[in-house]
Amino acid sequence: MGASGDMLMAALYELLPDKNIFREKMERLNLPGVTMQYIDSTKCGVTGTHISVMVGGVAEMSVDAGTPHKAAHQHDAGKAGRRYGFQDTQGLIRALGLPDNVMEDALAVYSIIGEAEAKVHGVPLEKVHLHEIGALDAVADIVGCCLLMNMLGVTDITASAVHVGSGSVQCEHGILPVPAPAAAEILKGVPIYGGSINGELCTPTGAALLKHFAVSFGQMPPMTVVKIGCGMGAKDFDAANCLRAFLCEDDIADGGGSDNVSEISCNLDDMTPEAIGAVFELLLEGGALDVFCAPILMKKNRPAVMLTCLCAEDSRNKLARLMLEHTTTLGVRITQCRRDVLSRTVEAVPTIYGDIRVKRAIGFGTMKHKPEYDDVLAASKLYGVPFETVHSAAMRAATGV
Repeated sequence: MGASGDMLMAALYELLPDKNIFREKMERLNLPGVTMQYIDSTKCGVTGTHISVMVGGVAEMSVDAGTPHKAAHQHDAGKAGRRYGFQDTQGLIRALGLPDNVMEDALAVYSIIGEAEAKVHGVPLEKVHLHEIGALDAVADIVGCCLLMNMLGVTDITASAVHVGSGSVQCEHGILPVPAPAAAEILKGVPIYGGSINGELCTPTGAALLKHFAVSFGQMPPMTVVKIGCGMGAKDFDAANCLRAFLCEDDIADGGGSDNVSEISCNLDDMTPEAIGAVFELLLEGGALDVFCAPILMKKNRPAVMLTCLCAEDSRNKLARLMLEHTTTLGVRITQCRRDVLSRTVEAVPTIYGDIRVKRAIGFGTMKHKPEYDDVLAASKLYGVPFETVHSAAMRAATGV
């Protein structure tokens, strides 16, 4: 049934072992005028949770799939009513005191929405404004989903093709086709479909959250399901207006997991180290999981390097083109690989040198902790102590040893 911010948030909320922790975290954010109601809901005999976000006692319907799109967007500065600009809303997110990785996710999701709105309406990004209710509602949905992803510690997210609904939607600009233009813009590159259900099923907020977090879209892969969350919309259809989230893990991995990746490689014997380094940066910026070089000996006894890029399968074509365009190779080799990975989370731990972010990885019967290099280096310079001293303090704080 498509995707909206509140339905995604409700589905993820149901996966938590202790839901009160999430409620308390959201309350402590003190979003101005925002209250949230967690309501038991049944659709077509299926039970789940509906999360209603209230701003000043008013629920914004535009971000709930299957309800009228009330056009929270406003581009005319002369119209009355309090408005939040793109930078205003980003400032609001930064001021919430979120963990760094949650804040970065929330800002990235909101940027996807802002850029799509600017493009479809033909206005600069700084001219995209939201009415107060729509802006705060969207921030609550986005921050809530990003916080839940962090709390669940998931590392591999797959989504089905997205049901967008059909028909038209009434908004401030007039009657527009479904999917609404901003949602359609965000969903470029994502498999979507319509159907017999007349209504807007995928909103810009829902589309942006899926676009940011999902590493692939398509058929459900083989997996071991340990819990199912059902996020309910407000409207009733012939089909259950329910979004389901399946929490899965590999029994053997004990918290780790497995996924498919593509390995793209080529041999280079006529590029300078600087030029190859520039390609490194392009590939990493393009979404590569890892990039590395290995020394090799080519025909006619020419010393060379093999450039290799690991990436998610849906990024394979994009990154292969980058390698062809920005290196001297005449072809690349592509291999599909299966990898086992540890589940990872990042948290800041207190030390006498300030808070240091530490990556925690668990799975396959092992647990590892790794302080973030940038944080350790910055603290080392600030306090004038060796790098290893700060690193050891962060490890003691993370492990208690």
